[in-house]
Amino acid sequence: MQEIWRWSNLGLAFAVELAGLGIFAWWGWRTGGSTPIKLLLAIGLPVLAAVVWGLFAAPTANYGSPVVTAIVKIAFFGLAGLALWSLDHWLLGTVFVLVVAANLLIIRVGHLTA
Repeated sequence: MQEIWRWSNLGLAFAVELAGLGIFAWWGWRTGGSTPIKLLLAIGLPVLAAVVWGLFAAPTANYGSPVVTAIVKIAFFGLAGLALWSLDHWLLGTVFVLVVAANLLIIRVGHLTA
């Protein structure tokens, strides 16, 4: 049962990371004025976020420390929540941030690593 709990929370962590990338793409598309700018933002923001995540926050990250990893995660998920707020989805943004916070707390307190 403990393995199911562990893998469920790690799976949720991966799902919210992907959702964050999708939120950045959605925000970029809705925020850009012309179609080329929309495409640039909708593709560029998630790519930039994924690169930063991979360098500093991923379990196999080559750079960063626990403090840097925490800062990157807070920035990533906080900005995704703010992006939802700016798209007039304040309830969805709030729920997203609360789910992420609960998930990260469970992983941290429960020492649930991959």
